[in-house]
Amino acid sequence: MSSGNQVRASHILIKHQGSRRKASWKDPEGRVIMSTTRDSAVSQLKAFREDVVSGKAKFEDLAARHSDCSSAKRGGDLGPFGRGQMQKPFEEATFALKVGEISDIVDTDSGVHIIMRTG
Repeated sequence: MSSGNQVRASHILIKHQGSRRKASWKDPEGRVIMSTTRDSAVSQLKAFREDVVSGKAKFEDLAARHSDCSSAKRGGDLGPFGRGQMQKPFEEATFALKVGEISDIVDTDSGVHIIMRTG
């Protein structure tokens, strides 16, 4: 992994009205997603981030419960990836983090994310 062209990360995705696909494993009909504004998605993520940083909650537990990505069942783990495999903003944010760091809010076509670099 130390080659520098691969990283490993976990994330929590919250989908909202502006998301490309308005459905997820926990909201197959997209009812919640369609009524979620980007602002409310962002404030949920900010609260999750606070809880992790303050030690109140573990990133993987929050991901497992709340993430709209199917990676939720792995605690948000996306495994290792290189450049060109993820949406650009997601890739750039992940490569900019140090291992163990958590990103600020990252916007992609999928929704809003916080990302924790794990490798």
